[in-house]
Amino acid sequence: MGWLDRVEDQVDALTRSRALQEASRSAEAYTVLEHVLRTTTDPRTRADAMVQRLSALINLGRTAEFTRAIEEASAAVRDLAEPYLHGHVNALAALAAHHQGALDRCVTHLVKAARALGAVEDPDRDTAWGWHDLAMAYSYLSFHGYALGAIERARQLGMAAGIPEETFAAPGIRLRNAVALDHNGDSDGCLRVLRDVAGDLARFLRGGRAGQLRPSSLAAYGYAAARRAALGDEIEHGSDADPTRLLAHGGDSARARDMRELGHVCLAVAAGRPIEAVARLDTIRVSSETLGAAEPARLRSIALSRAGDHALAHRADRLAFRLAAQRNDRLRDVYIDGIAARIDHEEMRREAARYEGEALTDPLTGLPNRRRLERYIASVVARGEQVVIGVCDLDGFKAVNTRHGHHSGDLVLQRIAGVINRVMRRGDFVARYGGDEFVVVLPGAGMSEAAEVARRVGAAVASEDWEALVPGTPVGVSIGFAEVSGTGPQLRDALSTAFEIADREMLRAKTRPHAS
Repeated sequence: MGWLDRVEDQVDALTRSRALQEASRSAEAYTVLEHVLRTTTDPRTRADAMVQRLSALINLGRTAEFTRAIEEASAAVRDLAEPYLHGHVNALAALAAHHQGALDRCVTHLVKAARALGAVEDPDRDTAWGWHDLAMAYSYLSFHGYALGAIERARQLGMAAGIPEETFAAPGIRLRNAVALDHNGDSDGCLRVLRDVAGDLARFLRGGRAGQLRPSSLAAYGYAAARRAALGDEIEHGSDADPTRLLAHGGDSARARDMRELGHVCLAVAAGRPIEAVARLDTIRVSSETLGAAEPARLRSIALSRAGDHALAHRADRLAFRLAAQRNDRLRDVYIDGIAARIDHEEMRREAARYEGEALTDPLTGLPNRRRLERYIASVVARGEQVVIGVCDLDGFKAVNTRHGHHSGDLVLQRIAGVINRVMRRGDFVARYGGDEFVVVLPGAGMSEAAEVARRVGAAVASEDWEALVPGTPVGVSIGFAEVSGTGPQLRDALSTAFEIADREMLRAKTRPHAS
């Protein structure tokens, strides 16, 4: 078998594993993906397989393997310029973090996933599945509005890529919204949402499109119907919308298995067997993440109320409400902690920027210092621009310090900085190099432009009223220019050479007459 054949086989295997997961046969998909990972050397194929494997593990509820799978998938996509993969792996990591009870990590992954998926320039069916998984993560975290928006995005992208609308029906999103309303005391609102879910299923059945629904979606439709029945709604039996029939779907999905267990509790209540429902609740084990930690307690309350034990029913109802409130409190804490962390980060960033500014700025004149000057020249040369530097040295400055003191000397330096800045061209750069020495940088200039700048600086300095500031000690300036030629590793040597030339030219200028 040639290399190309192997690649085509791996692509076919990834397509097959994705179809298996869509059919809620994640265990089979996992086996296919393990084979791909053992045989592929292609980074893109490996990353895709890692992401799919993480999805399979989440579907199977193998929580002990989540952390390692997330690390491996994240490492596999890190260096790939594939926003879809980055978005999808973060959406799945959010789901995994939620199952592990790490809400702070979950929220972080949600934000990263939304940004990455939103950056995809040419969305395809893979991007649609990324939005689907992000919608699921939002839903499990009880961000129901975000979940509905994300699943609508998935549905639109999916239909554009030829995926039937029913594939992204995602009744589980509205189902979790409905039970959350009930947990918080709004049973009427819960029933309204559940009836809307039933209406969608009826529409698919009338159009003969129910066969396109995913097995996990069928299980969710089944639980929605059973939950309505537990709340007293009349439902159809013996039809395609029969909850018992629908709950039998779901394949090896851990979430579908949970809904099947809880669905039979609902049906026992609806059939007038509330004691059986309570007994079932005592024996089954379901994840608190599937429909919320409050759902078993709320079902127990409904069953006990039907059995006539209103005191115990009230106690169970209060427990359900408390569990729902705890969940909301955790979400609030994550939000508040996240805001606090963001504020801390902004303050740290501003403080770092301030220190960075101080490290690169001369405190006396406010001009850039030598360090910032060197960075600036390096950036201009790296862009391929021609650069001329000028070294400006004050004439008569020693006498200022001797006769009037260093405070007056500082005032002279501050005024010189302002004078030079005032006469420079737009885009020129001025820095204090040290002592009474200033450096000007003229990007895109030649020596003729440099000569004109030197004339303007000299004239401006000569025209200042130094007698009023430091009587009897006239101040002037001598300037020497040089071109910087050199890039890359040679830049430091080129700068050193240019400064030496500019220094020599400045010293020659001191012997020539100045502008007056």
